[in-house]
Amino acid sequence: MGNRCAVIGVGQTHYTTRRRDVSIAGLVREAALRALEDAGLTFKDIDAVVIGKAPDLFEGVMMPEAYLADALGAAGKPMMRVHTAGSVGGSTALVGASLVQGGVHDRVLVVAFEKQSESNATWALSTHLPFNSSLVVGAGGYFAPHIREYMRRSGAPDHIGTIVAVKDRLNALKNPYAHLKIPGIDQKMVESTPMLWEPIRYLETCPSSDGACAMVLSSESAVTGTPAWVHGTAMRSEPIFRAGRDTVSPQAGKDCAADVYRQAGIADPRRQIDVAETYVPFSWYEPMWLENLGFAAEGEGWKLTESGATALDGDIPWNASGGVLSSNPIGASGLIRFAEAALQVRGMAGEHQVDGARTALGHAYGGGAQFFAMWIVGREKP
Repeated sequence: MGNRCAVIGVGQTHYTTRRRDVSIAGLVREAALRALEDAGLTFKDIDAVVIGKAPDLFEGVMMPEAYLADALGAAGKPMMRVHTAGSVGGSTALVGASLVQGGVHDRVLVVAFEKQSESNATWALSTHLPFNSSLVVGAGGYFAPHIREYMRRSGAPDHIGTIVAVKDRLNALKNPYAHLKIPGIDQKMVESTPMLWEPIRYLETCPSSDGACAMVLSSESAVTGTPAWVHGTAMRSEPIFRAGRDTVSPQAGKDCAADVYRQAGIADPRRQIDVAETYVPFSWYEPMWLENLGFAAEGEGWKLTESGATALDGDIPWNASGGVLSSNPIGASGLIRFAEAALQVRGMAGEHQVDGARTALGHAYGGGAQFFAMWIVGREKP
């Protein structure tokens, strides 16, 4: 894996429907300054900046990294843009980590963002004339058939998605940065909301959020404060259209998980990982990813969810922060998962801290469930 790499600073904005008080530059700078403050550093201490976001069409600003350099203290320094659809936040962290592990830089600032209020991501994701007739609206229209197929294969009952929606929103009440805060949420409330894409109800889907997240990554010799050590990193992708592709449990996700577990010495993720921050934009993806990532056998993920194992007080908490179901600035959503995993092993997650968390998984996916990025972070050095 090369040189050791650690997370020494994490910064997040408050996620909300509209941040009208700041520009995109102001938004990313806010997160970056908070990450630097956490690390006890300034922009002068940073060697390079890696920035990620989802498609430029979301805000209609082409190559935004070019004009954000000044806001991120990157004038005269190397700056790199990353884009891997919805998984881009995770990929951004991994690119930054590779620069440290490869000995290229000692300290790298990684930043990801989205300002969805300045565009319409749902329609940006909907194929339209003159290219093709629209058969779906937004990501939910694309992923709903995959969820229905999972239900058919596994025999999962209808209420499993509701359980996840309630669990993650209750966790969000403990996270000061979370977008959706719904006191008193319960299964009855979720089940009473409109069906958007069968079987996905309104409260079983993610919000549209403005927000940014940043991390300071460091070599071993440049560590400050309380580090979260990177134990393994992996990225995988697969073609969206190929013969025999399993969209319910993509091979790229399985391969990515196997690689990162091998690097981190994880043989049994359910027993060896203390907390996981996974990309679950629609509630049914929790049981689907439980299987894809090896936490449960095929067809058994929904049973793990139903048992309460993934709750904050369960034996393998998933999305203690509230997850993507509670905050979704698309370009940053993956980086938030990686950052929250780091906060857990640093013991700095606040009210949603998992007691005794020493090893955590950060996970992101994107495109048509074809791009994957993951890392394992731990309290001890690898």
